[in-house]
Amino acid sequence: MTPRHSLLALLVVVIWGANFIVIDAGLADVPPLVFLTLRFLLVSIPAVFFIRPPAIGWRNIVLIGAFLSLGQFTLLYIALAIGMPPGLASLLLQTQVVLSVIVAAVVLRERPTRRQLIGIIIGMAGLAIVIVSHTQSAPWLPLIVTLLSALAWAIGNVLARRAAAASGLSLVVWSGLVVPLPSFALAFLFDSPQTIFDSLTGISVAAILSTVYTAVAASLIGYGIWNSLLAKYPTGSVVPFTLIVPVVGILAAWLALGEQPSPPELIGGAIMLAGLAAAVMGRPPRTTRAPAPTAASPTEPAASTDPPSPTDPASPQTAPS
Repeated sequence: MTPRHSLLALLVVVIWGANFIVIDAGLADVPPLVFLTLRFLLVSIPAVFFIRPPAIGWRNIVLIGAFLSLGQFTLLYIALAIGMPPGLASLLLQTQVVLSVIVAAVVLRERPTRRQLIGIIIGMAGLAIVIVSHTQSAPWLPLIVTLLSALAWAIGNVLARRAAAASGLSLVVWSGLVVPLPSFALAFLFDSPQTIFDSLTGISVAAILSTVYTAVAASLIGYGIWNSLLAKYPTGSVVPFTLIVPVVGILAAWLALGEQPSPPELIGGAIMLAGLAAAVMGRPPRTTRAPAPTAASPTEPAASTDPPSPTDPASPQTAPS
């Protein structure tokens, strides 16, 4: 990669890493699912009037949106709202790399390479250290919800990989339309109508800025740059930058919130990232799937000749936030 494009990749991972503390700040004034609704309204509207829907069929768009957008972020926002530290959340969400490889092996019959299997084992060992250390001084529930968010992300990755949308940004915008109505309806299960009304009518400047950052910077600008880099360079040259996201997230949480992971959490996190690096930088997985048809139906697109997208299950699609 050229120095300019490397700097752009670093800019994206800094935006994504800092996004965790930005979300945490917004959640101080707005219930989590109301905040999520506002974010995805801003992500998808007015963008849907200027960006064509991906040619993958509406069923695929809805399914991908249900997992990659609604499922992942609903669980992440709830986890942060009930006490998950933002820096640690940025680390644990990277388990989606390992989970994506496992889900792809089950759903798409993509056999992971030996290096990926070694990476999975190392990554899971590091994750176990983090979990044991964290739960000795904090409740289990936020951590479990965060890992479920990573699983929803992994399933969404595999669904997006199978759909093979030509434009990642188009997929983000149109699948984002799946989020607002269900998330707003779910908000009434966690908060009273009066609380929701008060949060919307008395929304703070901090919550507004947080919403704009998560929607415009993290989703639209971040994905716009990221997908352009993936179109220019091999996936293996781009996706390793995503391993910097939890480093930025933990550092930002330390500087802004005074959040300091324990030494065992840092050691476990380093081991986990080493395993993820082995999985990401391995060769593409062997597949036993039948060749794609030459003529694609609306719901079964032909195999794309475009460069691998960030939804490749062997690579992390790190725009969690």
